[in-house]
Amino acid sequence: MLLNLVKALIRLKFPDVPRMSIVELAQKLQETAHPQPLILDVRSEAEYAVSHLAAAKQLEMDSDLAHAEVLKNVAKDQQIIVYCSVGYRSAKVTQKLQQQGFQNALNLEGGLFQWANEDRSIVHDGQPTPLVHPYSASWGKLLRKQHRYPLDKAE
Repeated sequence: MLLNLVKALIRLKFPDVPRMSIVELAQKLQETAHPQPLILDVRSEAEYAVSHLAAAKQLEMDSDLAHAEVLKNVAKDQQIIVYCSVGYRSAKVTQKLQQQGFQNALNLEGGLFQWANEDRSIVHDGQPTPLVHPYSASWGKLLRKQHRYPLDKAE
């Protein structure tokens, strides 16, 4: 699958960025007896508005992390899971978080595209939805058709 090639390229580009698999995050989110990680969606507001993980907080990729509201009062050792569409933008942000001293920040490998392609739960305005913003026509080909939000509606 093409998404696996993209994931391999991201691992090559960001070899020191720790990763979490989709399966690992799904299991962690079911462990309600343990503290939950902070989940950051670093896609654009337009992408986030179409759908996101239920527990995710939106943080623009180019945000000044030192002054980001969502990171205020977050302990440097708290687990932070960062995701985007496929994992490239989130790998960059995870790297920046590490540089800011967040030692337990991880990139969600495969991003929201893989999460949706595995038919895992995502929400729009708090309600379940199967649709994901495709980022662009080219990148959207990594999403299964039934998960592709029409770009003409997203813009």
